[in-house]
Amino acid sequence: MLKRTLFFEILPQLYHKNAIVITGMRQVGKSTLMRQLFNDFLGKRLWFDLDNPLDQLVFENLDYNVIYNDLVRLSDVKKGAPLLVCIDEIQNMPEITIIIKYLIDYFGVKFIVTGSSNYYLRNLFPESLSGRKFLYVLPVLTYREFMYFNGRLNENQLMTNLDEAIQPKSKVNVLQTKELYDEYLEFGGFPEVALTHNRETKKQILKNIFASFFEKDIKIFTELREVRELRDLILLLAVRNGNLIDVTKLASELAINRVKIYNYLEFLEGIFFLRMVPKYSKSIDRGVAGGKKVYFSDTGILNLVAKVTDGQLLETAVANQLANYGDLSFYNKRNKSEIDFILNKEIAFEVKQKGLEADYKKLTNLAGEIGIEKKYVISNSVSSVENAVYPWFL
Repeated sequence: MLKRTLFFEILPQLYHKNAIVITGMRQVGKSTLMRQLFNDFLGKRLWFDLDNPLDQLVFENLDYNVIYNDLVRLSDVKKGAPLLVCIDEIQNMPEITIIIKYLIDYFGVKFIVTGSSNYYLRNLFPESLSGRKFLYVLPVLTYREFMYFNGRLNENQLMTNLDEAIQPKSKVNVLQTKELYDEYLEFGGFPEVALTHNRETKKQILKNIFASFFEKDIKIFTELREVRELRDLILLLAVRNGNLIDVTKLASELAINRVKIYNYLEFLEGIFFLRMVPKYSKSIDRGVAGGKKVYFSDTGILNLVAKVTDGQLLETAVANQLANYGDLSFYNKRNKSEIDFILNKEIAFEVKQKGLEADYKKLTNLAGEIGIEKKYVISNSVSSVENAVYPWFL
């Protein structure tokens, strides 16, 4: 099975006592990643899928010692010997986190669990696994992973870092690496989509992924009863992708109150459907900086639900790629001038279809006003700008 970059990040923690929690949007490959870690574990292993009521039965006994004895019996492990228990779709059984804590503390059982929403996991793990978990978010494929899934890179070339990504590249390297980037922008980074070569089939898979979001996530989060409202909000946000959110205007257009809009936005961000980028602020409290810009977490889904510009697609892909390196914000100067992205409050990026010297000069002036020295123009075509960065290397 093809491996994700996150596999290699998690692997060193495979024998640490803490539970490994993997979350992320539906269909990004969480179960596959857990299966790969399961296969790599040297010791007895058990796999449970909490979509299956029969698997839930194992964890329904009120006596947690009995649950441990059942796990020992099922795995044929000696008591006290290493045992890995993998649990898929943990949000289907919230009470299981207390059991996991007990089995970690008293019997040293190793757990890997997956859940499809950070929104749910905040409620599942507020106290019960405090200090006993490593939490990882699996995003859609990065472009480097996309090339690996399409046979253009090998496993040893998967890992990269920002310093390497922004280093100057030869023109030959630039053109060769860009080859699949237009496809990546159009269809996004869901693994099944990346592995499918027929364009119409890709579109059908994206429709199925979008449908599964309504069929599964909405059902679990029972407070979200107004499916049509949520659907209509998504459609409005799609055409506003990359723009500042005006909650009052959204509430007016949908004829619902602002509190509901905020709840919906929190939900959509919590299931990784959207990415909210705040205004840049030097203070620790980023909330004082005001409104946020909205980006879809996958360009394929964005393309599916709305007709957007090439610039919106590019900026969305860059937002998601840069977010893998840290916290994103944007700078807006009195609604007249803007820096598209500021990474970790240290590096400024301006995104252009073709970067020009004038773009770099403007970026230099704006970044200087807020004390940011590192700045780069991200160009989607070969540029003469000295500090040009190309999105397909990020």
